[in-house]
Amino acid sequence: MGQLLCCIQVDQSTVAIKERFGKFDEVLDPGCHCLPWFLGSQVAGHLSLRLQQLDVRCETKTKDNVFVNVVASIQYRALADKANDAFYKLSNTRSQIQAYVFDVIRASVPKLNLDDTFEQKNDIAKAVEDELEKAMSAYGFEIVQTLIVDIEPDEHVKRAMNEINAAARLRVAANEKAEAEKILQIKRAEGEAESKYLSGLGIARQRQAIVDGLRDSVLGFSVNVPGTTAKDVMDMVLVTQYFDTMKEIGASSKSSAVFIPHGPGAVRDVASQIRDGLLQGSAPHQ
Repeated sequence: MGQLLCCIQVDQSTVAIKERFGKFDEVLDPGCHCLPWFLGSQVAGHLSLRLQQLDVRCETKTKDNVFVNVVASIQYRALADKANDAFYKLSNTRSQIQAYVFDVIRASVPKLNLDDTFEQKNDIAKAVEDELEKAMSAYGFEIVQTLIVDIEPDEHVKRAMNEINAAARLRVAANEKAEAEKILQIKRAEGEAESKYLSGLGIARQRQAIVDGLRDSVLGFSVNVPGTTAKDVMDMVLVTQYFDTMKEIGASSKSSAVFIPHGPGAVRDVASQIRDGLLQGSAPHQ
């Protein structure tokens, strides 16, 4: 009906290419337009001004001879003021863009090692965008954004990279564990040394207190009981300690003890042996 009334409608974000007798006449903006077909005017086609996206997968080789698939995402759109160039100069815009992407990626990636390719993907995307912008602007298209969205090495290479990474992390974990065990052993040794030092101090103080107590007991007993000698007092102290020891052994149901000849007379023999040993040890010094 619109054609019969010589009127056409152009949708939003779209322009129409008007021809007259097969020759370009003008670009029709969105809205309603009069198109006198009987005067040779017609619409050759429509051109979308919306942002479009093209995903390009390119296989190439890195400097260290690893084949990778580089996936680039190109966002582009036609320029309204160059709509006639975008409509007439290119027959297949997507194929043209894809060819430029292949050319730049296959010229850039072979100069980089695999690890550098991952690190410098923004540089690769910038190189692709600059080349496309320079080439496609002459055809009435604007390159809005170029992204390298994925770099996929061969499956065997990916597995090897994961194994290398896992081995490196295991090595770090082993070093950290060894360092922790080293610190633990050092701290344990320091604790044992400190414990033995304090235990030695305690034993030394205990023995000093025993010696002081025995001295006071001998002196006090000698003063309060006339006629007794230091030997008599020591014999009595040894007998008292002997009975205390027997009492403690008998009070424990799980004690392990080695019995030697015992009895009140045996204590006197032990005391005599101790005194004889002390006298024999001091004789050469006199």
